[in-house]
Amino acid sequence: MRTLIARGAARLTRARVVFGHGTDNAWDEAAALVLHALRLPQAGGAALYRRRIGQAAARRARELLARRVRERIPAAYLTGVTWFAGLRFKVDTRVLVPRSPIAELIERRFAPWIAATRVRRILDLGTGCGCIAIACARAFARARVDGVDISPAALEVARDNVRRYRLGRRVRLLKSDHFRALGGATYDIIVANPPYVGAAELRGLPPEYRHEPRVALAAGPSGLSSVRVILREAARHLRPRGLLIVEVGNTERAVRRAWPRLPFVWLEFERGGGGVFLLSREQLQAHSLGRR
Repeated sequence: MRTLIARGAARLTRARVVFGHGTDNAWDEAAALVLHALRLPQAGGAALYRRRIGQAAARRARELLARRVRERIPAAYLTGVTWFAGLRFKVDTRVLVPRSPIAELIERRFAPWIAATRVRRILDLGTGCGCIAIACARAFARARVDGVDISPAALEVARDNVRRYRLGRRVRLLKSDHFRALGGATYDIIVANPPYVGAAELRGLPPEYRHEPRVALAAGPSGLSSVRVILREAARHLRPRGLLIVEVGNTERAVRRAWPRLPFVWLEFERGGGGVFLLSREQLQAHSLGRR
């Protein structure tokens, strides 16, 4: 099987497919596709790669790799599954493929920024497949989590994942345009991975990204339309010493320019990634943003 994966990786490299939807290199992408085609687990150890593969199984793997090249569909959509914060999630083209570095924060229970023992309510704004909401619920066993999304289709996927992890009593999913459906609810942590792709960047995205829902990517001419709402309204939904954590990706520079007086803490991650800022409720209140 190692030979099959190696040949698949070489094929992906020659075709210049674009990674970034759960994998960042040709070998990992090819391995995910081959293992799925062979109906084998992703974490089988070294012995798995020494297995002999029959002709029919090898043909299934080659056909899946060919589709990856031909249609430029991210591997996660072809397999229907991906991983986030060490957890397995169902995904399809109704949701973005999870790839946020925020997973590291959740695994650390947001240390050192907040004491885990006092976290009782968490909001996942733009929940998509529910990965952040579910990972937070698993990390904070005594917390209740709200996951909101403007897309009913995305919420259907999230519900499937919540059921899989049997978290229906602690994870509530709501259709909402940002905070609109939440009333006066307040939280210890608000996590948001909102749309942040500007119009020019959106037009230049590789084909792989065009399989993802546009509503989860596009954020106006400069990529700031959703972030602007979050910064304007988040303080009302944060408890004292509560945290707002937002991923803005490549829009980081535009965010810095638009709000030069906000004391953003830009977080760093051991496994790579960036463009994630942190603010406290008190910092948001002190810089009374009003409407920009």
